[in-house]
Amino acid sequence: MTTTKTWFITGVSTGFGKELAEYCLSQGDSVAATFRKQEQADEFTKKDGNRARGFVCDVVNEQQVQQAVQDAIQFFGQLDVVVNNAGYGSLGSIEEIDDAEVQRQFDVNVFGPLRVLRAVLPHLRERRSGHVLNITSIGGLKTFPGVGVYNASKFALEAIGESLAQQVAPLGIKVTNIEPSGFRTEWAGSSATYVDTNIEDYRSTVGENLKGIQSYSGKQPGDPQRAAKIMFDVVRQENPPLHLPLGKAAVKGAREKFTKLVDELAQVADLGDSADYPAGE
Repeated sequence: MTTTKTWFITGVSTGFGKELAEYCLSQGDSVAATFRKQEQADEFTKKDGNRARGFVCDVVNEQQVQQAVQDAIQFFGQLDVVVNNAGYGSLGSIEEIDDAEVQRQFDVNVFGPLRVLRAVLPHLRERRSGHVLNITSIGGLKTFPGVGVYNASKFALEAIGESLAQQVAPLGIKVTNIEPSGFRTEWAGSSATYVDTNIEDYRSTVGENLKGIQSYSGKQPGDPQRAAKIMFDVVRQENPPLHLPLGKAAVKGAREKFTKLVDELAQVADLGDSADYPAGE
């Protein structure tokens, strides 16, 4: 018999968050879902007043994050799965995105998950159980022209997840970094910010890639509903993976990235080793 779980999911108004919350409810689990607007939270609660609860919480607001986690624990009694899903893509050349936008990207994609983790980890540590899912991206493993600032934020979240997994493994808490490729969500559309490529030198790299991303929006091969089912299932595995690329492009991209890294390491290993003091010195 499958034991039901209680989920805490950020950013449930659209995309993966919405699909995952709806799938979990359809399977009998309970969901604490965060939204930035009160009317969205209220509408979610109407789905099932006992198993669905919406909370107003912008992940850039420390007080709202702390309050949402406390209220969710008080209402449901416990949290079993925490999903750092809220995020967006800031797209444009590294040279042309200004500091304010870079800071906003990191505030949402990096500091937001950190705020959630600080709020929820005391509860998970006390229970000696739980599972954290970080929705990163294949862009957290592999870079692309015009996506550098977003890549940087997701690389950071990847590192946080990897380090956290080592910290909390002895406490019975599991961590999985979910790494999607292109899915039919609003990521490349209304959820993204674009900085025009005005520097001529970047038109053939950044400019062309951003045009491709925009034209691809709504046509991506990834199915968010299938992704939701996979995430639902993975938290029920006895030994879930630390990394989970989702989508054929993500699997291919991860394989290419690490194959290239291993090949490159073979070429420079002797040079790298030579930087140490000789043995005995």
